[in-house]
Amino acid sequence: MSTEKVKMLVLETDSPHPHTLQERGSFGQVFSHVFKTAGQNHDPPLGIDVDMHYVVDDPAKGKHGHVPKFEDIPGDVRAVLITGSLYDAHGNDPWIQDLRSLITDLWRTRPGMKFSGICFGHQLLGRVLGAKVEPTPGRQWELAHVNMDLTKVGQKLFLTDDTKLALHQMHQDQVTTMPSSDSTDLLPPGAKVHNWASSEHTKIQGLYIRDRLFTSQGHLEIDGPMVHRQLQLRIEAGVITEKNRDEVQYAEQTSHLEHDGEVLAAAILRFFHGDDHDID
Repeated sequence: MSTEKVKMLVLETDSPHPHTLQERGSFGQVFSHVFKTAGQNHDPPLGIDVDMHYVVDDPAKGKHGHVPKFEDIPGDVRAVLITGSLYDAHGNDPWIQDLRSLITDLWRTRPGMKFSGICFGHQLLGRVLGAKVEPTPGRQWELAHVNMDLTKVGQKLFLTDDTKLALHQMHQDQVTTMPSSDSTDLLPPGAKVHNWASSEHTKIQGLYIRDRLFTSQGHLEIDGPMVHRQLQLRIEAGVITEKNRDEVQYAEQTSHLEHDGEVLAAAILRFFHGDDHDID
């Protein structure tokens, strides 16, 4: 019997630290590895077919990707995942606007397509659906190992009675309002949009809409060394500064801790496969 496959499109909105790129490949390749492992552990096992597309077009910073056109997305792609990024999801860079337009068109015209996003991707999908995305008051960062409180829907998504989930974080911006049919015409009246977890820093840690959307502010794909390297990139870019010393110190102290990235990957894969259809 042949193994059933899930075909994913990973839209890469950044590049990892050069050392990570050399060791593990692009973010698309990192996600591909994580989801293939999740597929092997799924019951029954699932094959994962991943297309990757680097979408950042910022020649001044040496980035020469492009957002694919709607008609270039294969019809057999059933799942789209948007990665994290150093860029602001609330920004108006031309490539970000193009990405918003692509996601909007796919959402409108492919009702069977499912969407996920990590960090920047979570925020961008929230923005597409009319949620507000903005910097945290005081511009504080949420970094490295963070324990989150699961909602009832979160417990169902993660197949657990536990009330906590831990993920590595790397963000200052966050989604601050829930999308609804009042914020976008992409959602029908009465659409149920759930927040599946919260932390002290970030009240909306993930969005869930049955059969359509499962996002996460926290990262499933990074480990301790990647936390340190991504932190270094942000310090070098000047977005993390001396005033963030306490957050950086916390990150350095907790980045070695095990987190639930594999648990999140398994949950998102179940969503892509349709296992969560009864969770609403």
